[in-house]
Amino acid sequence: MTSKTPASTQMNSHLRLLGMALLWGASWPAGRILALNMSPLAASGLRFVLAASLLLPWLYWSGGFPAIKKWPLKTWLGMLAAGATGVFGYAAFFLSGLQHLPAGKAALVITLNPVVTLLLAVWLFKERINGVIALGMALAACGAVVVISHGKPLELLNGTVGIGEMLILGCVACWVCYTLIGRAMLAGVDALAATTVTAIFGAALLLATSLLVEGPQALVSAFDASSQAWMAMIFMAYGSTAIAYAWYFAGVKTLGAGAASGYITLVPVIGVMLSALLLGESVDGSMLLGGAMAIAGTAVMNWGRRQVVA
Repeated sequence: MTSKTPASTQMNSHLRLLGMALLWGASWPAGRILALNMSPLAASGLRFVLAASLLLPWLYWSGGFPAIKKWPLKTWLGMLAAGATGVFGYAAFFLSGLQHLPAGKAALVITLNPVVTLLLAVWLFKERINGVIALGMALAACGAVVVISHGKPLELLNGTVGIGEMLILGCVACWVCYTLIGRAMLAGVDALAATTVTAIFGAALLLATSLLVEGPQALVSAFDASSQAWMAMIFMAYGSTAIAYAWYFAGVKTLGAGAASGYITLVPVIGVMLSALLLGESVDGSMLLGGAMAIAGTAVMNWGRRQVVA
């Protein structure tokens, strides 16, 4: 009985992470729609307010509130740091970047996530690495460079990276911080509680920053946006935020930061496919080549990780 429980738990975590990848992949075309119709900070703030409207009653009915009252100050500070990076920082860079880049291309840049996450996990948490993992990391990183540089990697030395690419790289930095903070603080913390609290902290930071930077009119204008924009907002709030974040946190807790982030490999594939299907975005040669390299590299990383575990 005891031998079956860990395997069952791991299988559930893998299925949740797969669902997370589907929801996050669909968030790229949805985010593009939102970015072209609302101010990024105001839209992001409203997104997480809506997410919290689902997460809070979910947390209440699951009996999670008593445990939150027992959190020490260190845990609350960790939650604030996670909300500032994975919610506030990531969401702000996400919609700002999608104002300048097609959703499919932006999704491919995110393939850097598992590479950078694993590098820092090796350094901070002493996760093991071998030659196969290193090869996969190098291949994935090269693929992302091909996408970012439009197939001309040497031009990166001349500082030709566009503002959209830079903003999406900001997403990578914020998400890596979010993942590693989650890894460091998740002992004894329920995934749903962590998701709820970080969403609330992030929403407060986003709305306050929107009022300061974009002005009150940005929030007022958001409510006059099209029905299509609000459908994208609702999907991102409840699907790719509330549900997907909870599944991701649970995966990090059960499988570790490196393994959980490996599922993000599927996100760009889904993002590119849905962006082409729903938004009519074109896919050029550099995206195909770089995307294939990045995805293959992450697959090699996961293969090497299984050898380490074995």
